[in-house]
Amino acid sequence: MTGTEKPKPPSRKERRRDTESVILTAARELFARQGFQSTTIRAVARAAGVDPSLVMQYFGNKEGLFAAAARSTVDNDALLRATRAQLPRRALEHLFADFEDPDRRESAAALLRSCLTHPGAQEVVRDLVMGESQTIVASAIGGDDAQLRAGVLNACTLGLTIARYLLRMPAVAQADREELERIMLPALRTIVDPSSGS
Repeated sequence: MTGTEKPKPPSRKERRRDTESVILTAARELFARQGFQSTTIRAVARAAGVDPSLVMQYFGNKEGLFAAAARSTVDNDALLRATRAQLPRRALEHLFADFEDPDRRESAAALLRSCLTHPGAQEVVRDLVMGESQTIVASAIGGDDAQLRAGVLNACTLGLTIARYLLRMPAVAQADREELERIMLPALRTIVDPSSGS
């Protein structure tokens, strides 16, 4: 490119991706600050500087927007690519990545609080966010009771999350990450693969 050439304008796909990113950032902040019930499509659109109809066009409704915001706060890729042997450690790494990072902690905790206190948010997180990843985790586990094992694995990490970051139970909240891994990893390995404990 010479000094006189203008930069190529962004493509329609790039503009859409940028707009979606701005909307999701605004949505995460409002859901975190105000909760599911008090956050409206109109408020998110105003914070993002776009028309409310554009939010609806991209995300459908508030539940769809909440699901997208919840997905965007967590990185499921490493968990979803894990083999059965890798799942226990990846599940804990996934938990710590979301909640030990100061930049992500408040947003992740606020979204979790929303799903525990509002039925609509609970349904979205259970079916659209956790349900999708649980199906893939079950596939990695394999066997007749893979869905149940994946669900119990999810329940254990969710319980640890609630105890450490929401309820702040002293023994759990004050424990080092290494201490929690020492206790949790053998339990999670047994859930994923019963033969590992024998």
